[in-house]
Amino acid sequence: MESPQAFIDGIRAQTDLWTTRTLSRNEYLTRIGEIENYMYFVESGALRVVYVTEFEEQTIRFGYKNSLMTSLRSFYDQSPSEYYIQAIRKTKVQAIRRQDYFEYARENETRLRQYNAVLEWFVLQMMERENDLLTHSPVERVRRVQKRSPQLFQEVPAKYIAAYLRMTPETLSRIRNS
Repeated sequence: MESPQAFIDGIRAQTDLWTTRTLSRNEYLTRIGEIENYMYFVESGALRVVYVTEFEEQTIRFGYKNSLMTSLRSFYDQSPSEYYIQAIRKTKVQAIRRQDYFEYARENETRLRQYNAVLEWFVLQMMERENDLLTHSPVERVRRVQKRSPQLFQEVPAKYIAAYLRMTPETLSRIRNS
């Protein structure tokens, strides 16, 4: 599999395609029901993707320095977003329009392969999240996330990580300290 980083580095070099946006803590990047027309590159700060049910908010993904972020389904099929994306703290992102993103990807065979690597990366991330949810042991969920994303614990407050792992902040603290 090609590296998704090659595509990201290449498209990031096209500085005329990107605009900068700075979000305050708790500000929304995307709201439920909006059509997502941008892919975002997180320069600094942290974001969370949240799905809302009638009973609770479920944090399903994080974005932090050097990661790509979007409301994925809405971005690809232009359906209303089922999620909101919110800044956990002051966050700076670079935004590229959907049309520019796809035009860049389709420009030549190499870029198309690199773009496919980005798609594979997104799919693998979603599969890892599914596995996290299917893992019944809280200790195992924490271990999996620590192994996969050690930077997460430096970038995101524990209360959000606990929500992502479907446990209380106290349980997460106890597991991490044992």
